[in-house]
Amino acid sequence: MDLVKFVEEQSVEKKQFPTFKAGDTVSVHYKIREGNKERVQLYQGVVIQRNSTGNNETFTVRKVSNGIGVERIFPINSPNIDKIEVNSVGKVRRSKLYYLRALTGKAARIKSKRV
Repeated sequence: MDLVKFVEEQSVEKKQFPTFKAGDTVSVHYKIREGNKERVQLYQGVVIQRNSTGNNETFTVRKVSNGIGVERIFPINSPNIDKIEVNSVGKVRRSKLYYLRALTGKAARIKSKRV
């Protein structure tokens, strides 16, 4: 089992991203291929969870687009992620913010942490 983990760690290159957690508002610059063209698309929203550890780690970002909640799961080691920017640090007491799915408007706001 340790041999499998060792090979996975050697084959995947680690990128350096800023530290963020659930409740933070982030901007993910994601590469999208359309035909033979490639462009970078910005996806900005609140991180509602971080899942797993190591090479399999993912994080879920939620945003509201035209009144509809949209969630997207990003693998942290994806070669398509260009960069991640932390826009604001949220003050939350949970590690999984699934309760935000049921909230709308002002109730869905997250207090920002004073730094």
